[in-house]
Amino acid sequence: MRPDSPSPGLLVLEDGTVFEGEAVSPGTRFGEVVFNTSMTGYQEVLTDPSYRGQIVVMTQPHIGNYGTSQEVAESARPWVEGFIARQFTARPSSHGSGLGLVQYLRRAEVPALHGLDTRALVRRLRERGALRGVVTSERSDTAALTAELADFPPMTGRALVDEVTTAAPFEVQAAGHGGSGGGDAAATSAGGHAGLAGAAGPGGAGVPAAARCHLAVYDFGVKSNILRSLSRRGARLTVLPARTPAADCLALGVDGVVLSNGPGDPEPLTGIIETVRELLGSGTPLLGICLGHQLLGLALGGETFKLKFGHHGGNQPVRELLTGKVAITSQNHGFAVRPDSLPPSCTVTQVNLNDGTVEGFDVAGRPVYSVQYHPEAAPGPHDTVDLFDRFLRAVGAGGAGGGGSAAGASRQGDATRAAGAAGSATPAAVPRA
Repeated sequence: MRPDSPSPGLLVLEDGTVFEGEAVSPGTRFGEVVFNTSMTGYQEVLTDPSYRGQIVVMTQPHIGNYGTSQEVAESARPWVEGFIARQFTARPSSHGSGLGLVQYLRRAEVPALHGLDTRALVRRLRERGALRGVVTSERSDTAALTAELADFPPMTGRALVDEVTTAAPFEVQAAGHGGSGGGDAAATSAGGHAGLAGAAGPGGAGVPAAARCHLAVYDFGVKSNILRSLSRRGARLTVLPARTPAADCLALGVDGVVLSNGPGDPEPLTGIIETVRELLGSGTPLLGICLGHQLLGLALGGETFKLKFGHHGGNQPVRELLTGKVAITSQNHGFAVRPDSLPPSCTVTQVNLNDGTVEGFDVAGRPVYSVQYHPEAAPGPHDTVDLFDRFLRAVGAGGAGGGGSAAGASRQGDATRAAGAAGSATPAAVPRA
């Protein structure tokens, strides 16, 4: 059933293509138009800070069937500039649902369209690549909108991390340690992390080697389930603003450092790249996820490049080169590390089966774990969640965990997943906004 009283709406692309639809949530926003191939997890998409600056088109035709719940949000607010589907569900059916998706979008003032030909739109994006666009329910002057798009900045060269990072450090206590599991944490972030107690993937409470370690997490737009996945495994977390100097981070006496996901182009983040280079030089175990992976590549002397239309969705196949094992992963990024730019000390360990791009690399003699995909994926898949366990084992060994290999995490396989599935404890909610 369609939402009540829709008004006309437009999506205008920079090449002059116009798609007409119905605006279920009003407004006008500009951004890079990308498509996401996930069949579920739309609220996680909306609240992922990595989507800052982007208008998201869902390839799944029916979106909103189970409503929304703050427990599954990746931050306290949506970050997308606009949201588009073939059809939004007006009346969700779920025992745990709060607001319906349309009401959620309206409350958050996210412009949203449905009723347009999303198959034609996605084909356009696949052929031309991600395009700048504007979604609007307020304007019909398509020629003027197209002209404005010509002046709108492309994603290449945009440094967006400062728009989504936390304003001040805050703590997340380890699940099962320190009482509340983080319920008393300070709430000072740009996006917030409500609902950290929500179930969103296999737990790790039964993994003993990870107990009571202390990690720093650089917040470049960190997703709640990264914090949740580490807390469940016994890690106490200090979440740091993106521009925190390496010396300040290391002065905390942390056992390891996590470089989170985030939006935008990594190359303009020169100050952060230098910070990562200093962290590498310290010998502290490092885990880079998504943008963090790209920043590690740049800090090691590599280069990144813009993908044609990016990887956005929960069905990206990744192959481990050593074993041939294939994992289905969740991804959300528009840039990738150029493999031939990495120094001889780096070995590419995992590649994307769709386009051959780098999904993981090792650094000889250093406890560095670097992956382009999201091991914490919520609502899934969970093929690579055991990467956290291997990283925490290396942290527990003082960085001597076998030279650090993201690829090696997948070889822990069934035993670790079984231990994670057995753990049912989840930390209390950790509000950040």
